Amino acid sequence: MAFEGLADRLQSTIKKITGKGKVSEQDVKEMTREVRLALLEADVNFKVVKQLIARIKERAIGQEVMESLTPGQQVIKVVKDELTQLMGGEQSKIAVADRSPTVIMMVGLQGAGKTTTTGKLANHLRKKHNRNPLLVACDVYRPAAIKQLETLGTQLDMPVFSMGTKANPVDIAHKAIEQAKEDHRDYVIIDTAGRLHVDENLMDELQSIKNDVKPDEIFLVVDSMTGQDAVNVAESFNEQLDITGVVLTKLDGDTRGGAALSIKSVTDKPIKFAGMGEKLDQLEAFHPERMASRILGMGDVLSLIEKAQTNVDEKQAKELEEKMRTMSFTFDDFLEQMGQVKQMGPLDELMDMIPGAGKMKGLKNAQFDEKQLGQVEAIIQSMTKKERQEPSIINGSRRKRIAKGSGTSVAQVNRLLKQFNEMKKMMKQMTNMQKGKKGKGGFNFPFM
Repeated sequence: MAFEGLADRLQSTIKKITGKGKVSEQDVKEMTREVRLALLEADVNFKVVKQLIARIKERAIGQEVMESLTPGQQVIKVVKDELTQLMGGEQSKIAVADRSPTVIMMVGLQGAGKTTTTGKLANHLRKKHNRNPLLVACDVYRPAAIKQLETLGTQLDMPVFSMGTKANPVDIAHKAIEQAKEDHRDYVIIDTAGRLHVDENLMDELQSIKNDVKPDEIFLVVDSMTGQDAVNVAESFNEQLDITGVVLTKLDGDTRGGAALSIKSVTDKPIKFAGMGEKLDQLEAFHPERMASRILGMGDVLSLIEKAQTNVDEKQAKELEEKMRTMSFTFDDFLEQMGQVKQMGPLDELMDMIPGAGKMKGLKNAQFDEKQLGQVEAIIQSMTKKERQEPSIINGSRRKRIAKGSGTSVAQVNRLLKQFNEMKKMMKQMTNMQKGKKGKGGFNFPFM
């Protein structure tokens, strides 16, 4: 999970200072020492750490904190502000050319996920911005790269421009843009060749493509799990190509976060997107402030709402609200809701977006285990259609049959039935409270 190690360490560090009614200079020194160690362990560039700690210390022992009524909370605000600035300050939006098409060059080393990210970016532009991209296969040295991009194009139902492995990459890119104009495509995304390391031949070719097509964006794709190596690669590409932004892949698997926290300071180029999984819809615009909030355990409600709005059918949500209000909510509806929540991503990641929920994950009674959700699904699917519609008919013998069919115990079946009844009552109360408060177009979030 992204930043897990760093987040745990920072949250335990700042917890010591949060509730203090008075913060001394010694308190600040102790906190910044812990923060420095946490960042270095997360593989953040040591020069970046030094500068960040100096800024935090300067602000934390300044008037804005010492004269505050809640100095502990002010210190946390300082840390959050500085982490946000470290990652770029505010979201850097994707370019839109004055005259269509907007041209994006994807560059990077082999193995970073460049071709897959090209497909993800095209999918993001279509779904989030209602654009019509053209994918361009310019990696002529690795036949599998062309085939991979064409496969992605088929999956996305999106055109891929290719001239095979014999053509010159500059010619391919040039003709692709002409084709995009003819077909009224508003974005051209060029998947260029990579190497196992930065070399002169690679850079010469990329420079030639850049000079010919004059891209509006040059996105460097780097594997965030390589930590400081990713930062070094970004620095090399930026020096020679003057990139416009970075796309971090595998951020969901990077428990340290050193690349995400170092790249902006080292290259002075923003992180534009982050890959949060292998699926083609798991590419997110990078929001520095939201990421800083997640790292410090403050949640990320805006991203959570965006995920919900993307994955939830509005008509279904309104039907569900009516069922809640009339107490006609069934186990079939419950299963449907579980499916929608699962589409939004791993449960741990969703919990990180809810303010304060991170603190609950360590508690024995907190049930955020994906395995337990699977058991709940198995229990419901072992019920007959009538039992799912009318749980009140589930007597002792039926409970034994359901437990056997789902590979669970009667106690687990009993617990689910009890929780389901309590949840129905709670939902009715909540929807009655909300009734009349919400205007048209209100949004129902699909948590069980």
